[in-house]
Amino acid sequence: MPQRVQRIVVTGGAGFIGSHLVDRLLGIDSGEVVVFDNLSRGRLANIAQHRADTRLEFIEGDVADAKAVRDVLRGAQVVYHLAAQSTVMGAVADAEYTFRSNVIGTFNVLSAASQLGVERVVFSSSREVYGEPITLPVDEDSPLLAVNSYGASKLAGEAYCRAFRRELGLQVGILRLANVYGPRDIGRVIPTWIDQALAGRDLLVYGGKQIVDFVWIEQVIDALVGVAALEGPLPPMNIGSGTGTRIVDVARRIGRFVTGQPHIRLMPARSMEVTRFVANVERMRQMLGIAPPLDPLMHLGHLIPAPVTAAGL
Repeated sequence: MPQRVQRIVVTGGAGFIGSHLVDRLLGIDSGEVVVFDNLSRGRLANIAQHRADTRLEFIEGDVADAKAVRDVLRGAQVVYHLAAQSTVMGAVADAEYTFRSNVIGTFNVLSAASQLGVERVVFSSSREVYGEPITLPVDEDSPLLAVNSYGASKLAGEAYCRAFRRELGLQVGILRLANVYGPRDIGRVIPTWIDQALAGRDLLVYGGKQIVDFVWIEQVIDALVGVAALEGPLPPMNIGSGTGTRIVDVARRIGRFVTGQPHIRLMPARSMEVTRFVANVERMRQMLGIAPPLDPLMHLGHLIPAPVTAAGL
């Protein structure tokens, strides 16, 4: 009997994390890969290098559209659900879209997956579900006390994942991502500061007292692929470096990579932003075999164009 060709759906597959996942899936010949994206933050340029690959199919659509979700999930064995309004400030700016995409969209994906016999859903959650942690590092059994709209939407998504698993037996893996950085990212702190530095502008640091857990994109992709391969019920997993970095130190480090070393300008803190987070990553180490590097920002220089990179840094 011929082996069944695996069909994998990546919602949000033209976005920052999603497009890197598509790169990996096609690179390891996982089967047919379907990207489902409404292109609100995703870009076709992120997956353009695979344009000629017949294993890749792109479908423009929104996870808030239940029928479109059912249509795209038909025949899929694995679904990576990454489609979301994916930034804290974006959620503040448009709370209605955030709820529609992150909560209703997640419900639609889980509902379709359970009805259509999908074998595994991997849900991309966030460290924002913890809110302001009581102690550091934060393990997966810590209280979930989201303090902003983005965190609340991801917390609701997790609750639906647990409900579908308990009530309908849907196999769902939940990954709580720390602050992911890497190529193709837009609108978050590291790409924003790099753009400001390259333009010769001040680096605007809001608050300045934050401690953040940064994780390189390829480690996140390792985790996404790894969790889909595990069998049986899975507990939520933190995906991070396990190392806290002061946010002002990140700005200084970016400044050292460009000529002129831009000035760092402290701005008033923004109330919706969590001030401290470091992930306990023991579960990630044990279940996925992923050991984060000692320096979580070791790849930062890869994001700076070569002509302006300082010699020897």
